Amino acid sequence: MSNLLKTLENQLIVSCQAPKNSPLFEPQIMTAIAGACVLNGVKTLRIDTPDHVRTIKSKYPDITIIGLWKQMNLGSEVYITPRFEDAIAIAEAGADLIAIDATRRPRPNGETVENLIKRIHQELGKLVMADIDTVENALFAEEMGADLVGTTLYGYTSETKHLKPPGYEILSKLEHKLNIPLICEGGIDNPDMAKKALEMGAYGVVVGTAITGIDLKVQAFLQSLK
Repeated sequence: MSNLLKTLENQLIVSCQAPKNSPLFEPQIMTAIAGACVLNGVKTLRIDTPDHVRTIKSKYPDITIIGLWKQMNLGSEVYITPRFEDAIAIAEAGADLIAIDATRRPRPNGETVENLIKRIHQELGKLVMADIDTVENALFAEEMGADLVGTTLYGYTSETKHLKPPGYEILSKLEHKLNIPLICEGGIDNPDMAKKALEMGAYGVVVGTAITGIDLKVQAFLQSLK
């Protein structure tokens, strides 16, 4: 397992995702997008939904996949792999690591972060990437047994909605407090920002919209031209 984490060190991790109403959401199209990343040297991908994980893993079996399943409308603000049953589906699809929302917000069915991480470890044999929003939740995720932490939710929860990603603030405050790898994810718009994250102590960097987010990029351009 430690060898798996080493493959993420100082690396670019590309998030290949699309809104469900986008033509890009088709598994074969997402696999082509992932393939373009792999062809150019990316070794780790962050992928949403079991179908996408399964299709991409079958095409590129040697690529490390951080899998997740965004589940909305479950009566909770938590939507990144909120339940153990979602983690099972992602694991069975072939993900190497499983990303979960590890904030302390109430989860569907009364599940807890601690129990979810424990079951993913013991029953699925997978490492857990804890998506967090604050320094406190990063330390909480480590205490609950997470294998690595990502700043994924910085700026996207009620507690941090006034903040703008990337979560450099978290990097600077956790450099000597966290004993597990810290991944910078969210708001990395260019190579210089990714480099800065590594220089500030990030173990690796996840980039999504800036590389694969065609829908959001088009919307941003149109909005700026109004």
